[in-house]
Order: sequence, then C-alpha cells, then structure tokens
Amino acid sequence: MADLLSKPLRLGVLGAANIARSFASGVAPSRTVSVAAVASRDAGKAERFAMECGIPRFHGSYEALLSDPEIDAIYNPLPNSLHAEWSIRAMEAGKHVLCEKPLAMNATEVRAMAATARRHGRHLVEAYPYRAQAQTLKLRELLDAGAIGKVQLIRSSFGVAFSDPSNIRLKPEVGGGALLDAGSYAVSLALLVAGARPERVSATARWSETGVDRSVAATLEFPSGALAQISCSFATAYHRHALIAGEAGTIETTYLNHPPLGGPPVLTIRRGTTVQSVPETIEVAPGNGFLAEAESFERLVRRGPEYWTGATLAESIDIAVTLDAILASARSGTAVSVAAEINT
Repeated sequence: MADLLSKPLRLGVLGAANIARSFASGVAPSRTVSVAAVASRDAGKAERFAMECGIPRFHGSYEALLSDPEIDAIYNPLPNSLHAEWSIRAMEAGKHVLCEKPLAMNATEVRAMAATARRHGRHLVEAYPYRAQAQTLKLRELLDAGAIGKVQLIRSSFGVAFSDPSNIRLKPEVGGGALLDAGSYAVSLALLVAGARPERVSATARWSETGVDRSVAATLEFPSGALAQISCSFATAYHRHALIAGEAGTIETTYLNHPPLGGPPVLTIRRGTTVQSVPETIEVAPGNGFLAEAESFERLVRRGPEYWTGATLAESIDIAVTLDAILASARSGTAVSVAAEINT
C-alpha cells in the first residue's frame, strides 16, 4: 500500500477536445496525479494530442482506454450527452471517474450514475475546479465560522458570449444551452452556500435560434428561508460573480476556476449591517483549478471522502434536480416545486 500511495494516480482522458488539453496542461506539474493516456475515436488525433501534451500513451477508441490496466481513473470531458454513458462504462470497467460538469443531462441520468458507483464501489465526482480553489475554501471557512451571520440572500451569475450556431454549446442534441454550461456553476455555488436543495424554483429564459436556452434567470427558495437569484447567459460580456448577504454582513466572490489576470484571487467581506461597514479584501493563494481539483480527487480515491473538496454525489444530485426544475419552470412559465430526495 505504501508503494501504491507513492506513485501518482494514473488518469486516462476521454476525448481530445480543448478542455481536455487545458486539463492535461494544468495537471502536468503534479507529483500525485499523472495524465497517463488519452483516447479519441480518431487514433491519429489521439496520437497528436498525446505528443503535444507529453502524454505517454494513446488509444484509438474509448473502449481501449477503459480496458487499459495501467489506468486508475478516468477524466470525462466529453459532450454533456455522453457524460452518463461513458462514466457508467468507466465505472463498470473498474475505474474511478472525475466527470466534467454538468454530471449528466438530467437528474435521472445522475441517479443512474450514482447507482453504478455504489454497485461497483467506485468514486464518481463532478468537476467544478472552483470548488478546489483557495478562494472557495476561504469562502466556506468564513460561512462556517458565521462571519456574516445567517445567510438570507444569494446572487450568483455567470455569462460568456457564444453566438456561432456550430458551437457545441448551442446544439440541443448534445446538451447545449447556457443553463447546463455556465448556469451549472451559478447553481452549484448557490447550493454550496445554502447547504441544501431549493424547495421551489421560478425561472424565465431567452432562447437561441438553435432551440437551446441562451439566457436564464431564476429564483430559488430554500428550506432555511434563504432566497437565491441565479443568472447565466451566452449573450453577454464575460462576468462571473456572487454576492452572499447574511444578517450580519456580506461576502463577494468571483468563484473562479483559475487565477484572474492581473492579480491574485480575492474575497470582499463587509462585517456589519450599515452603509458604514468597511469592506475588507482577503487575498488568497492563486493556483490552477484543474491541478487543485485533480489532486483533491487523488486524495479522495486514496484516503477517503473527507479529503475531497468538491460536491458529494448527494450534492450533485441536488444540483441536477435544481437544473431540471429551472428548465421546467422556464419552459412552462410557472413555478416548480422541488421534492425532497428519498434514498439517494
């Protein structure tokens, strides 16, 4: 066991898309995790990707990667529509899985993935690099310490411009749309802060010519009485920001995956209830989110769930249920009640 723990966790990457390249580059400096192989349905593409990213092995099919005995776990950054299928197949092949957000197209798929993880004794987690960053770890520390009192209001937003109809993010058949992309971040942050899934959701959307949601705004009502407003968009200039307002102060964060250009990541906290409350800027250590997340995943696999900084499977089910409810509300124009989960 000691020898096993001294060796890096060997990751195989499904696909050779841009996010896979960014992930491989981010993880490269790690001493505890190595990207040991990559797979593509095009063997030539896999070979080029491996050579360019310094990855020792490549496979010309996803199946070959899953059957590779030299791989401990899989990173799945495939299109949203393929997350459930290939994560399930990876776990059935004995691999642990770090799957890109959203974990699947809907809560039904996420529950099936969770059942597979339990059945095969594998770890399955949803990739939100911001959750491993010092900025978010500090946010959780402040909330746990009651720095702003009981949380009453949460606002989280994420927007980035995409307009080319050929972009995969705008294709409905592969799970495109602002909500499953940028919106999954905003929802995950709101649920992290609230510590629960909402009881009721009201949403509205603007739709693209391809049929996917282009902009979404939603109000979430939590059992604690807290309210959250989330927004996401493919029709705006880039923005990523959250405000958490409690009975005794506020915290602002950009909940970034990676360090910002031009300076370290920061949190801004105001302690007090009046306009005279002085903002305090808290700087935190910068770091690549893919690297931090992958090393947290390694600790999860080898040491246990308490070492994982990201969402638990139960939290990922809550995120998926909430995303489903937001989309249902946006399509129907009415509020949607969210049932409590049973036996998850």
